[in-house]
Amino acid sequence: MRILLIHCLLFSLFSHSPAHADEGLLAKEKLVAWCIVPFDASKRGPEERAVMLKELGLKKCAYDWRAEHIPTFEAEILAYKKHGIEFFAFWSVHEEAFKLFEKHKIHPQIWTMIPGPKGPSQAEKIKQAVAALKPLAERTKQINCPLSLYNHGGWQGEPANMVAVCQGLRDAGYDHVGIVYNFHHGHEHIEDWATLFKLMQPYLHCLNINGMSENAQPKILKLGDGKHELDMLRVVQESGYDGPIGILDHQGNRDSQEVLTENLEGVEKLKPMLKADESKMSSLKKKLPESLSSRPSSSPRPLKTR
Repeated sequence: MRILLIHCLLFSLFSHSPAHADEGLLAKEKLVAWCIVPFDASKRGPEERAVMLKELGLKKCAYDWRAEHIPTFEAEILAYKKHGIEFFAFWSVHEEAFKLFEKHKIHPQIWTMIPGPKGPSQAEKIKQAVAALKPLAERTKQINCPLSLYNHGGWQGEPANMVAVCQGLRDAGYDHVGIVYNFHHGHEHIEDWATLFKLMQPYLHCLNINGMSENAQPKILKLGDGKHELDMLRVVQESGYDGPIGILDHQGNRDSQEVLTENLEGVEKLKPMLKADESKMSSLKKKLPESLSSRPSSSPRPLKTR
């Protein structure tokens, strides 16, 4: 009976092997270029941008834009199709873009921030935020595009609040709503990352990563040059998350290709360290029965809602 129990425990803990187990958490095919349109100092157009991504070996792009880019929405879609780039996500809301998605039969994630609620209580704030997002949830459902709530600081960027709003929308029938979490807007979450990631994981559509140091000094940092991103990624890897991973430019005074290249170098620096962790976990599986009784218990800290 004891042997059967041990086998059941091992199966439940280790039977979900990620689809990209050989390539790892940071497999290149999962990487998404983000913040490379208005932040590109070289001001590339759609064709040049698609060529750049292809040269870098990146197959997905999350498209951010400003007013001057509206006339080239369709050109961007066509350039990506031509060069085999997935139009993976679209920043914010624009009806012209939504019509183009229908025309070209593409279904990018729609990344948007939660509108700032003014309610006197936490419950009222969540209720207001859910109500404010319902029209967009309905529109994105019509065009079969996932709707992803984007953290950008404040009450709206706290993981507990994002999860509550997301769940409120799912309870209202909008199962396509999830979360896109950004390291570069979450420096205040470093200390409690393991708890917060576990809370968000069932809703996560994409995770955008960045070099991470205390107090956002600096806010945007090359991957592998920070103090905390490796430990944060270890938490993600151990969870079994196998979804998309975004890498940034977000530096308006620099060429996007140069910044993406540096972050790809950072990815290669982090990969062997994460791979070594995977090997250690493999060895641990054999020792798990003996260690079960000695595993320390811990109480999670209360989650911040601000």
